[in-house]
Amino acid sequence: MKEYMRQLGEQAKQAGRAISKADSAQKNEALMEIAEQLELHSEFLNAENQKDLQVAKDNGLDAASLDRLELTSARVAAMIEGLKQVAGLPDPVGEISDLSYRPSGIQVGQMRVPLGVIGIIYESRPNVTIDAAALCLKSGNACILRGGSESFYSNQAIAACITKGLEIAGLPKEVVQVIDTTDRAAVGELITMNDYVDVIVPRGGKSLIERISKEATIAVIKHLDGICHVYIDGKADVDKAVAIAVNAKTHRYGVCNAMETLLIAESIAPTVLPLLAEKYQEKAVELRGCLKTCSLIPDCIKASEEDWQTEYLAPILSIKVVADIDAAMAHINNYSSAHTESIITEDYTLARRFLREVDSSSVMVNASTRFADGFEYGLGAEIGISTDKLHARGPVGLHGLTTLKYIVLGDGQIRQ
Repeated sequence: MKEYMRQLGEQAKQAGRAISKADSAQKNEALMEIAEQLELHSEFLNAENQKDLQVAKDNGLDAASLDRLELTSARVAAMIEGLKQVAGLPDPVGEISDLSYRPSGIQVGQMRVPLGVIGIIYESRPNVTIDAAALCLKSGNACILRGGSESFYSNQAIAACITKGLEIAGLPKEVVQVIDTTDRAAVGELITMNDYVDVIVPRGGKSLIERISKEATIAVIKHLDGICHVYIDGKADVDKAVAIAVNAKTHRYGVCNAMETLLIAESIAPTVLPLLAEKYQEKAVELRGCLKTCSLIPDCIKASEEDWQTEYLAPILSIKVVADIDAAMAHINNYSSAHTESIITEDYTLARRFLREVDSSSVMVNASTRFADGFEYGLGAEIGISTDKLHARGPVGLHGLTTLKYIVLGDGQIRQ
């Protein structure tokens, strides 16, 4: 395993030099060729995905995990569209910013450059293979991808399409390498290959990310979990509040930007909570609430302290009635995973306070937390959502996969 991973690392390093020099046209051509390969081989992708789904069912994976694993026709189409969107985005590599003259006559600025080789470790969702490949390719990085064992067949099928697209575009196929073993030792090797890999991006469950963060000897871009909140303010529009709170929870359950805790001002709770309870009941969402919530929703289960700290990734929702925006923000700052929070209000002043004082990677006004996504933010796709405060924060797109170096332009100046 050590020799296999070393070989991947060496190949990635060499490919990284090649892709860092490729121009936008060649990178975009590769992205479009990969999109065409996915379209041409959609039936093959579906067949390989069915193998993964069958193994997963035999192993007793839960409904949320099966949902993340499945490659529907709509998701394949979204992968293709994501590639095309990334191709249409401005190329960040080589951008020069903040160029200014110094008293000496030199000009000092910054240039955006690739990170180098990126190792990406993820679970379940095979579409991440395409998202990761597309963003790394466009941002001039080589990547080594290690998908979960549960999506092995799907990932290898996607990898074949990527390889073919790269070759047609005249780029080294080693620009994107998908590890072709389910041996967990590969992860341990990847996250300690300092000579070859510049950054690690883990994307998956909390246990995976905790392990990577603890054991990696390479810089990590990460988020541990998505305990997202929606706060319905006393000055909220009721129709907006109901629509957003239902969508944030029930649009998809097994995703990190789904709402896990609903906070609602006590002045509006008697009006809104019964309406929401009816909607959630229709969708079989289990409700766990504080005492005030339980008094307004008869079938609500009393919430425990653990509920406020839990990312369910399932049709379960915690609800708490709070006095006002200050109580809501205090709860968020205490229990949030710093992923995404939203306020529903018609009070512009309160909305501004919420945006300023809530310290999460995405903060929203009158919108569903489900919009916290690279595709929805216009990034084309995302490599993950970072809740770190250094380098990249929020959905990590092209700019998050590059760094800055200082450049100096002179005309013969010497330091006196």
